[in-house]
Amino acid sequence: MRRSRSAGKRHVSSARARGADDLTHETRRFLHRRQKQPHIVRGYFHAGHIRHTME
Repeated sequence: MRRSRSAGKRHVSSARARGADDLTHETRRFLHRRQKQPHIVRGYFHAGHIRHTME
């Protein structure tokens, strides 16, 4: 059995947003969770293609 790239990773939602209200709700939910995980947000800025902007 072949695993997809995103296997084991959590995304905003497993289902697509049905409208603007759903999209807004899921985005706020995702960002609220990330707010409680500063180590993950910090990691966004250590990626190779971003690192040059920090120097």
